[in-house]
Amino acid sequence: MNTVKQVWVWAEHYRGSVNPAVLGLLGKARELAHEIDGGSVGVVLAGADSKNITDELFNYGADFIYLADDTSVNLSDTESCARLVAELARQYQPEIVLWGATGPGKEIAARTAVRLNTGLTAHCIALDIVEIDGRKQLAASVSGWGGSAVIRITCPKQRPQMVTVKAGIFTSVRPEKRTGKIIHVKITQEPARLETIEVIEATASAGSLEQAEVVVAAGWGMNSLGGIAQAEELANLLGGSVGGTRPAVDAGWISHDRMIGQSGISVAPRLLITLGVSGAAQFASTVTGAKFILAIDKNPDAPIFEMADLGIAGDLQEILPRLITKIRAVKGKSWTDISKE
Repeated sequence: MNTVKQVWVWAEHYRGSVNPAVLGLLGKARELAHEIDGGSVGVVLAGADSKNITDELFNYGADFIYLADDTSVNLSDTESCARLVAELARQYQPEIVLWGATGPGKEIAARTAVRLNTGLTAHCIALDIVEIDGRKQLAASVSGWGGSAVIRITCPKQRPQMVTVKAGIFTSVRPEKRTGKIIHVKITQEPARLETIEVIEATASAGSLEQAEVVVAAGWGMNSLGGIAQAEELANLLGGSVGGTRPAVDAGWISHDRMIGQSGISVAPRLLITLGVSGAAQFASTVTGAKFILAIDKNPDAPIFEMADLGIAGDLQEILPRLITKIRAVKGKSWTDISKE
């Protein structure tokens, strides 16, 4: 058994690019490792092209990389990936394993939990170390009961403690030039029960919401303006990206991959502007990482104003055109400078 407790991150990647969720998780993994008596951060990395991203993972916080640089490892084969993580977990006994709440990540995590007979908490919005009965435990917070409550879940008996987290919940730390240890591992070959027939790449929407410094979120209140054209104009002026709530998706204004909320994505921009967003808990729990929130809504009692740094209660038909005009007049300044005028 390892004397130094380890916090692991599953490193999902595609065509030489690390999934943004992984970089955020590495920063959180370092925090958790420090709180469990100075533990270390390990990364499980698999795939034929994985050796090309080891330096990046070290720079973002990894101490160890368990590398299965094997052409036989197919990252779309979630069963073989789960088998790899489970075998390594039995050997090295990590305390905690973190996964990005992506399609493959959620499936691999679930399969791994079954193999290890341990718990898995999904779609976490916060992770903390707490002491229960004299033992340090991972407390994973999730939104429950339709988003009206936050529930803290622990896994007191089984190890490892495992969670999935959406991109945007934790922001990545500033990378530093670091080195670490690479441990080469091999995956046990078993007859495959899954077969990849075809991989179809979805067309990426312009501007990544998870990485954007400015996000404009459109809600049903934009209906009075006939859609989100002015929200897009505002985002373009500020060099940001547009997302929205479920009503905006249902109205056909934005694609589902740009929906902000419990069943969508989480964001943590420097500036979040909400337009006609009521601020229900399903939305609020996924924007807690925003550094500054400007909220505009005609309902002065809307929940969004409780979390906003600056709120404007009024009609979007009057306020939004004025805001756009003002920003055009000071274009070239940062949003911080604009907010002071």
